[in-house]
Amino acid sequence: MPGPSIGAVSTRGERPVEPATNQLVVDFRGEGSGVEALTWGQRDVWDLMRRTGRTMNIGGTVRAADGETVERTAELLRYMMGRHQALRTRLRAVEGGAPLQVVHGRGEIALEIVDVPGGAGPDEVAEAVRVRYQTTMFDPFQEWPVRMAVIRSRAAVTHVVVMYYHVIVDGFGIDAVVRDLAHMGRPDSPVEGVQPLELARQQREPAAVRQSEKSLRYWERQLRRIPARPAGTPVAPADPSQPRHWEVVCVSPAMALAVRAIAARTGVASGPILLAAYAVALARLTDADAAAVQVVVSNRFRPGFAEAVGSLRQFGVCVIDVTDGTFDEVVARAWSAAIGAYKHGYYDTVAHQELVARIGRDLGDDLDLSCYLNDRRRETRDESAGPAPTPQEILAARPRSTVRWGVREPTYDGAFYLHVEDVPDAIGYTLWGDTHRFAPEAIERCARDMETLIVEAALDPVPAR
Repeated sequence: MPGPSIGAVSTRGERPVEPATNQLVVDFRGEGSGVEALTWGQRDVWDLMRRTGRTMNIGGTVRAADGETVERTAELLRYMMGRHQALRTRLRAVEGGAPLQVVHGRGEIALEIVDVPGGAGPDEVAEAVRVRYQTTMFDPFQEWPVRMAVIRSRAAVTHVVVMYYHVIVDGFGIDAVVRDLAHMGRPDSPVEGVQPLELARQQREPAAVRQSEKSLRYWERQLRRIPARPAGTPVAPADPSQPRHWEVVCVSPAMALAVRAIAARTGVASGPILLAAYAVALARLTDADAAAVQVVVSNRFRPGFAEAVGSLRQFGVCVIDVTDGTFDEVVARAWSAAIGAYKHGYYDTVAHQELVARIGRDLGDDLDLSCYLNDRRRETRDESAGPAPTPQEILAARPRSTVRWGVREPTYDGAFYLHVEDVPDAIGYTLWGDTHRFAPEAIERCARDMETLIVEAALDPVPAR
């Protein structure tokens, strides 16, 4: 079964009407059980959810293979639950502190069975289930961190909907679950990747403590480079919008071609090129000389983490000077900043929070860490493959770009949050903006500036500012 798509957590208008559901109780058992503290990645998401009030549930819908049955899906769920400690995890409340993670050796979980009523379509019903799963908070103290449903039309399974509790599993953890399905039917095959209980123990060992301390020293050096909020920063209208956070959705074939041209010229992959454009667009908007961007670090490149089913992502910090020189030079700075961010994106979350608070006090609470970037792309990309696109090809693709307003939500994280998505033959990105800090037209302008910067830089390496 292919992996579920991972989309931005959102409330997309009114919830579609669902038919009544039935449940099949699936029992499971697996190796390993115990109680431990939250890992650094788990604690990071736990605190983020408490701060924003977002569900942050991740998962999606896949079309079922021909001949799929409820029974086979139940066996798949049983295998997943027994195989991975993370999926057998619930939380235990601790008075006055963060919860503990509790891994169970056995249990039962419900597989939902949703029959499509007459007059409805399977796609519509599957989407209704996905929306319900995504917008309904998990109860991590009573509920397993997985929800799964089969959509059945005229006795045939048409879709499978899966959703995960983000404190326990991140997007790359879902990918690891999907890859591990190849071992189904081979119970003696070892589980790859560090398990959550072992990871929590490892993070108390001297080697992990030294890594955290090194990361935090790097963070402190970077935080003290962040410019104060400029006095001329655009502000939101006098009557702030509700819901507060707006999403701009952009798809640009021209940007994809332009990125390839810049990559061929600079030898830098697309990620730092997009980061450079984001930094310049932010700096232009706020009339600053540098931009500070927190980037999502998967940490999957660390030993034992690639196949781990768990929550390992944390943030790294990039402070990028956009003054002087060409866009190519800003790209080089973004590449260097990204390398530093990834290298130092693994740390004790509580110690990190204390560091940020301390430096904020030192700077008079003028520390602006409100801009984020999450590159969600999964596909292997070789921007240098084949001949570089010509200026004529890039310009011809420009009219096919699309920009539209998307979802609006009452809560999100930060003033700006850029997500980059896998889109065939294009760069797909969404930019969330806080309309209580920036007018909607400023948010849209920032999103459009990214395409303009990259296209113009591909045609001529002009100065960044």
